[in-house]
Amino acid sequence: MTVQHDELLCQHLTDAVFAHTGRRSFFEYRETGLSTATDGKYRAQVMRSTDVMESTGWHYHVCDLQLVYVLNGWVDLEFEGGRVERVSAGGVLSIPGGMIHNEINVSPDFEALEVASPADMGTVPVAAPTS
Repeated sequence: MTVQHDELLCQHLTDAVFAHTGRRSFFEYRETGLSTATDGKYRAQVMRSTDVMESTGWHYHVCDLQLVYVLNGWVDLEFEGGRVERVSAGGVLSIPGGMIHNEINVSPDFEALEVASPADMGTVPVAAPTS
């Protein structure tokens, strides 16, 4: 599918604003404007940790795509079935929609770019898996 854009999207770091506007209270988020530019088809945001970390709890997302590229630090995630991954700077993680997972820890300097489709992907809390 080709996405048509009427205008070039360019956001410089000096114009970027981080705020507590996303899913997690322990992250600050920087919206890039991609959601508006694509009429909600995609979202790209930078997330960075604050001084407080909490487990997200078991959940899954209602989405076609969730791609996380770790820019700095690391994040620990656990997945249904017992798999645990630490994704560090330079690592990429693509979590399929519907895959049950839990963020269990992040480094104090964690920062990542998350790309999602649709822009307003849903988050559904679930009970901890039995396996």
